[in-house]
Amino acid sequence: MTDHLNFLGDIIGKAIAKGASAADAILVDSVSQDVSVRYGKLEKLERSASADVGLRVFIGKKQSVVSSSYSNLTEINEVVDRAVAMAKASPDDPYCGLADKNDSLIGEHKHHNADDSDIGEEKLQEWAKKAEDAAQAVKGVTKSEGGDAHASRSKIYLVNSNGLAGEYDQSSFSVSASVIAGEGTGMERDYDYSSAVFYKDMISPDIIGRKAGERAVRRLNPRKVKTQQVPVVFDPRVARGIVGYVASAINGATVARGTSFLKSKMGQQIFKGSINIIDDPSRPRALRSRPFDAEGIATRNIHFIEGGYLKNWIMDCRSARQLGLHSTGHAVRGVSSVPSPSISNFYLASGSVTPQQLMADIKQGFYVTETMGMGVNLVTGDYSQGASGFWIENGQIAYPVSEVTIAGHLSEMFMELTPANDLEFKYGVDSPTIRVGQMTLAGQ
Repeated sequence: MTDHLNFLGDIIGKAIAKGASAADAILVDSVSQDVSVRYGKLEKLERSASADVGLRVFIGKKQSVVSSSYSNLTEINEVVDRAVAMAKASPDDPYCGLADKNDSLIGEHKHHNADDSDIGEEKLQEWAKKAEDAAQAVKGVTKSEGGDAHASRSKIYLVNSNGLAGEYDQSSFSVSASVIAGEGTGMERDYDYSSAVFYKDMISPDIIGRKAGERAVRRLNPRKVKTQQVPVVFDPRVARGIVGYVASAINGATVARGTSFLKSKMGQQIFKGSINIIDDPSRPRALRSRPFDAEGIATRNIHFIEGGYLKNWIMDCRSARQLGLHSTGHAVRGVSSVPSPSISNFYLASGSVTPQQLMADIKQGFYVTETMGMGVNLVTGDYSQGASGFWIENGQIAYPVSEVTIAGHLSEMFMELTPANDLEFKYGVDSPTIRVGQMTLAGQ
């Protein structure tokens, strides 16, 4: 670790010596393995390893970013020269710059939220095969799209000319299966997967495969429904997309551009009083946990929606300066890009009722398990997406439904949203089952 941090410090020193007024440098050292099987035979086996460096330099209010492979140390002087030359030729950006010293994480920082387990390709093949076998064993499954398994580990190092030097590890494991049920024109596809930071937290491949098969079979013989206004219940796998639209609408860069329908809603109530939406980058064993962001700002637990009220924008330093505020520690970047704001472990907090209780009083409604298309306009808040799922009759799931469109406005959907109590942290953006009071369902 010390060698990498010293190396980045040397690059920054060279950039300052060549005329940069400030600089930061990031190094991402990663290795990953991916395996795919289909009908029990190996289809893909990939292993990749890389160590890449990104240098960002500032000359006043001009900036540039140049990246290079860490293995190519002979090119470092050339990289520094190119970065400085590019910055001199760049237009002024009044909002660019390093984090203020009072805001950044000064000094060396250590953080460990990664699994040291050495999971080889044989184990990954075993996971993928078990998941596929379990899916194919479900009665009604007729075809397999395969089983997949993945393992990766990365180390991220960040140094800047304000005195920051920090590093942290990340790891991830995943397994999935995708299958088709039925025959001819009556085929239906579905999938399931599990991902985790630690190997021991992984859901068994057999369970993943069985759920994938059961999901596909459950969708067979869908019916059509008439156009109508009904309550809509979103499965957690789909509800997380609604939570993701909240994150996009309160992203500081979007708000600063004036392209969010929530741009004037700071401090106002946009959900029911019981709703809380939180970003928690410090949660142990979570997929996107990190001790500091890509600009060296220490991360912290933030309630973006608290008691239904909008409390914060998701900001990096640049968007915060545009809005006259301070960064919330949400900058992300690759080695070849400038920072931009993004979430970490973002979730809608659980409600107090079960999913069954959430549906109990619905005489006619729609339970959504999949959405399709790009029908969400964050400038206006208009929502319209193709969907499939199940019809609800008298509080119970009755039969599968396909080829419908659900439509509404996000502002109205947010105010009518009720969460169940089944939140599970699985994806990085997470939600329990949610119910929206009334939406337009376009069918036959």
